[in-house]
Amino acid sequence: MTQTRSKSQIAYDWIRERIETRQFSPGYRLVLDVLARQLGVSTVPVREAIRLLEAEGLVTFERNVGAQVAFIQEQEYLHTMQTLALVEGAATALSAPRITGDHVARARAINDQMAESLKDFDPQRFTELNLAFHTVLFEECPNPHIVDLVHRGWKRLAVLRDSVFGFVPGRAQESVDEHEALLRLLEAGQTPLTIELAARDHRLGTLNAVLAYQADRQRHATSNADR
Repeated sequence: MTQTRSKSQIAYDWIRERIETRQFSPGYRLVLDVLARQLGVSTVPVREAIRLLEAEGLVTFERNVGAQVAFIQEQEYLHTMQTLALVEGAATALSAPRITGDHVARARAINDQMAESLKDFDPQRFTELNLAFHTVLFEECPNPHIVDLVHRGWKRLAVLRDSVFGFVPGRAQESVDEHEALLRLLEAGQTPLTIELAARDHRLGTLNAVLAYQADRQRHATSNADR
């Protein structure tokens, strides 16, 4: 009994580490036999480890598919994105009066790279550029506490899951378009409130795209289970 639990814990730690370091990326299938061979154990402790990870929301199980790395921790992602929409919107609005033509040019150059990357899409690279773009727009915020909250939000997103653009690819083009619209508002000298609402809606647009994707997956899973 003790030996089995020990092997289960070893399997749990091993799989979890690979999920957290993204060696096992979202959607990665966790095949019992393969994992058992890699760990040098039977499938029993691996199955137990996967059940624990499923209970934590790191793994999902679908009929006819099996266990796979979860795409996202839904509730935590929801709360993080809602918070980030508020604080990043505020940071961008407070930055607006300090944004110069140089800032806009830097941000537009990054957005152009994002648009170019759509031709040979790399979700992770797109996400890195996305952070760089937004950093230009909120880095002049005079309130360091708000800026700290924004950085914490981005770091939390990075821990939760890999780029959402990998499984909601249509959102990438929309983001590029919304970035350009935001830059035009800044160039036109729109009010901080207008800037804040635009930045907030942009962040919530990604959240809504992910929620719609998750709801669609759930409908398909329910439909398949009823067959």
